Amino acid sequence: MTPSVMPEAARKPSSGFDLKLYGPFLALAALIVLGTIVNPVFLSPGNIGNVLTRTAFIGIIAVGATFVITAGGIDLSVGSLAAFASGVTIVVMNVLVGSMGAGLPVILVGVLVALGLGLAAGLVNGLLVTKGRMEAFIVTLGTMGIFRSLVTYIADGGTLSLNSEIRTIYRPVYYGGVFGISYPILAFAVVALIGALIMYRTRFGRYCAAIGSSEDVARYSAINVDRVKLLAFVLQGVCVAIAVVIYVPRLGSASATTGLLWELEAIAAVIIGGTMLKGGYGRIWGTVVGAVMLTLIDNILNLTGAVSVYLNGTIQGVIIIVAVLLQRGTVARR
Repeated sequence: MTPSVMPEAARKPSSGFDLKLYGPFLALAALIVLGTIVNPVFLSPGNIGNVLTRTAFIGIIAVGATFVITAGGIDLSVGSLAAFASGVTIVVMNVLVGSMGAGLPVILVGVLVALGLGLAAGLVNGLLVTKGRMEAFIVTLGTMGIFRSLVTYIADGGTLSLNSEIRTIYRPVYYGGVFGISYPILAFAVVALIGALIMYRTRFGRYCAAIGSSEDVARYSAINVDRVKLLAFVLQGVCVAIAVVIYVPRLGSASATTGLLWELEAIAAVIIGGTMLKGGYGRIWGTVVGAVMLTLIDNILNLTGAVSVYLNGTIQGVIIIVAVLLQRGTVARR
């Protein structure tokens, strides 16, 4: 690949202050200062641990979304997929308790079911986009409705609850931890680290950026565009499944409202982190910071009580719009 067609994510950063690179970290620092001023409890180990644990779900999903968006795609189905996978996992584990008893094997089967559903959903989305030659927005808008409808049907409009004995055994996956660090935080850290290695150290990461920059140029450069885009959607589905595995033991239930607006939060985290919405540039560590920022905003609202927490979606929407405007301004100046 010649320098003239090298994707933006692969280029060396220019000298001087790069708002796209350092902006999310500065914004995170500002939020931490604001939270500390608003309430001294903000920096307590308990509150910080709670913030990071709650960040894990969206953060893990957002890591997968970073690859999809970097490759020029979008996935609107992640929240609905999380609800559907959670519901099916709960139903399967409840059924198996009768024949296998309440134990670790049932939980392991449930984990495999969740991972299988995530992988299959990502594969379906990816095949419809690549082989069906459909826009990712339309495909995932459709599957978003399908998954949400299916979990509503399975729950008969109500709530699916995990068997109490299984939940007791499964509960430590969310509430437990090592050395004071909860398992969801550790899972988020591992997923982010693996995501960063893939994005920055493998051909797949570079190919995602190249496709997002110019799909035609990527094809001329002998990149298998369909395969890369398909793998990006599969990776997104697997990330959703991992989030489901650590989410189910939190409440032990699933309903039509599970995962509601998770797609908005995941996309917001990716865009806030500096990944270009139009593709061609992806930042895993920026996504991590973006996910933490969203949870911090919600946490600060809870601590102050000055603004209703019901306006959190409004604030996230405004943040997405501002982030995209800043990206457009950065691109226009180049």
